[in-house]
Amino acid sequence: MTWQLRRAHEADLAAIMLLETSIFENDAWSAPMMLRDLGDPACYYLVAFPPDDPSRIVAYAGLLAPRGATEGDIQTIAVAESARGHGLGRTVMQALISEARKRGARLVFLEVRADNPGAQRLYERLGFIEVGVRRGYYQPDNVDALVMRLNIPELESMLVTVETP
Repeated sequence: MTWQLRRAHEADLAAIMLLETSIFENDAWSAPMMLRDLGDPACYYLVAFPPDDPSRIVAYAGLLAPRGATEGDIQTIAVAESARGHGLGRTVMQALISEARKRGARLVFLEVRADNPGAQRLYERLGFIEVGVRRGYYQPDNVDALVMRLNIPELESMLVTVETP
């Protein structure tokens, strides 16, 4: 499967909230909270959609990383059930990490539900490590949040040198 990513706009609010409320039933953000982040220049939100159907948003994710700050925070990420298992979550996360680097961040944090091992595995594969626990963070379910951190590698350390004879 292939998707396209683009920066989210306020006009995407209804589609984002449809995913938000269906995926995060008990602890979904409110529309005003999401709208505030979509319009905040310190935030960077993406949406993903099939190339042949730009109106069908199947994922979104958001980053809070003011330009020049050394730390960023993955605010939220959601992938529709129909689009899971094909690498879209990884792709969206990598795009947010790349944007955080461009904005000057060297560390990125996130919270993930302790009862969501699939998301935890994704974040670990991306290099995030667990650094703490927020007890009862997700309400009303009273589920703990694992706090995870990524040390963003310098771009130079990600380049591969190929020697030619």
